[in-house]
Amino acid sequence: MKQFTAENIEKSYGEKTLFRDLSFVVTEDEKIGLIGINGTGKSSLLRLIAGLDGTDSGTFKHPNDYSIQYLPQEPDVAEELTVLNAVYQSNAPVIRQMREYEEIMDEYEKNPQSETLQGRLLKAQENMDKADAWDANSQAKTILSKLGINDTGAIVGTLSGGQKKRVALAKVLIETPDLLLLDEPTNHLDFEAILWLEEFLRKYSGAVIVVSHDRYFLDQVSTRMIEIDQGRAFSYKGNYQSFIEAKALREEEEQQSMQKMKSLYRNELAWMRKGAKARTTKQKARIQRFETIEQEASTNLSKDQLSVGMTSSRLGKSVIELQNIAKGFKEKALFKDVNLLVLRNSRIGIIGKNGTGKSTLLNIIARRIEPDEGSVDVGQTVKIAYFSQDIQGMDGNQRMIEYIREGAEVIETEEGSASAAQMLERFLFPLTSHGTPIYKLSGGEKRRLYLLRLLMDRPNVLLLDEPTNDLDTETLTVLEQFIEEFQGAVITVSHDRYFLDKIAEHLLVLKENEKVEILQMDYSTYLKRETEKGKSKPVPLKAAADKMDKKKKMSYLEKKEWEEIDDKIAKAEEKLASLEQEMLSVGSDFGKAERIMEEQQNTNNELEQLIERWDYLSEFVE
Repeated sequence: MKQFTAENIEKSYGEKTLFRDLSFVVTEDEKIGLIGINGTGKSSLLRLIAGLDGTDSGTFKHPNDYSIQYLPQEPDVAEELTVLNAVYQSNAPVIRQMREYEEIMDEYEKNPQSETLQGRLLKAQENMDKADAWDANSQAKTILSKLGINDTGAIVGTLSGGQKKRVALAKVLIETPDLLLLDEPTNHLDFEAILWLEEFLRKYSGAVIVVSHDRYFLDQVSTRMIEIDQGRAFSYKGNYQSFIEAKALREEEEQQSMQKMKSLYRNELAWMRKGAKARTTKQKARIQRFETIEQEASTNLSKDQLSVGMTSSRLGKSVIELQNIAKGFKEKALFKDVNLLVLRNSRIGIIGKNGTGKSTLLNIIARRIEPDEGSVDVGQTVKIAYFSQDIQGMDGNQRMIEYIREGAEVIETEEGSASAAQMLERFLFPLTSHGTPIYKLSGGEKRRLYLLRLLMDRPNVLLLDEPTNDLDTETLTVLEQFIEEFQGAVITVSHDRYFLDKIAEHLLVLKENEKVEILQMDYSTYLKRETEKGKSKPVPLKAAADKMDKKKKMSYLEKKEWEEIDDKIAKAEEKLASLEQEMLSVGSDFGKAERIMEEQQNTNNELEQLIERWDYLSEFVE
């Protein structure tokens, strides 16, 4: 059984120690959710495992033929390539053959009369047969389709940031490595794509380590959780829900230990204040012990600070009203006839597929852009805070405390006045870090800081555009608690199901046909309703016509695949039946039983992929 081992890893960046004595093991088919507050080094750890950065000490161990693929939060995809060539950029023999075949096939379709191209195509087909690459090629096409990448001939440089992230995700999934490292893979995916990715990863035969703020996603995919806390790894068996329950017990034990440490700290502090002199070895040792206790006490301080309790500015009855709003870009209409009345305590989630104009509508509400038609009326007492996807107006050389003080030196909370420093601590920035320049913060820490700066202005309307992106689960808990207590209106664009379920009481649904639907229900109820509608929905005439159009566009490869797929399905079913019979006669040979069970799982996964592919290809034929 292949496994990956991290032993006594230590890593510092400048004066900041991220990991000390970090150790864990990843077994062959584990699905690990990696969590921890922003700045604990989750993304850095993935880079270390991927071999992109070196450790200060410690070792990573794995077999020589062990393959690793890494998806960063902001992937670098070759801008000049087509989408298909970008996802086929690999030295793996199978993928190299797939890339060569697709390139020749593209040339052949442009000039089918060329005898030279006919010969090259025949040779490429033979190479595909030798490499057993046909199944991999069809699976690659399925992955691209499920991630919403339909124009494989598009140049990567013309794509949006979200589309590039999906291309990069498709590339690492197609590689099928022994270990997949995924940093926020659900960012820029719509709900259907997230559901498909959950199912794909659950069935994936290799190991996965995923960093994600999407708690439902972690719940569905993870078989184990690893939390990075104070440079060490804490392992919890089970999914995210199991982790929450187990961590509560651990923190209760730590709290008891912390109370003892605080008592010891007070005693040592009193001794230090008496003017202890480091003249003897004994006194030097005691001073060093004090410094260690002081560091541990301050590090653990932030765990108690999870209450925000800010007050908001007074808000009148008249908040925001949209009347007959329409908007489009160039020749594409996004939405029309949007009518929405936002009340004092409204909690509205804006949802829809990628490209339907969710962020555009939020910008119209914020009066950052003008609608093509209709009007936006905003009440006189409205004070908006807009939490955008892109952080704006942040000077990297400025220190954290200076940045927050620019918003306000002191604000009123439910417990009374709170200084900028106290609010930073409540947002999980320990006192010792307040002088840190902003450029040294992680992406998630910057977003957390930006959120606090907005709230320091005491807004009474919050506009949140994908607020959960790059925020750790503890900060999300703080944000959700704040919204729950917030005496104002909240409108959010989000793909985070857990977040929407917690805060949204109404949904504004933007559909691909420019229509808008406003519903009074939570997100999970809406998704269940849509799933049930999809099961019973008749195929419209246009869809039938589209299928006929697809039939005309079937490529040579897909025709060949269609001719062979029934036989492949039959062989997979026969293999499963044979393995079941073999399992009956295994007796007490547990090693053999384990091998058969693994082969059964792989064959069953292969069969499901073949059936899924058959469903797709059947749309091209009568």
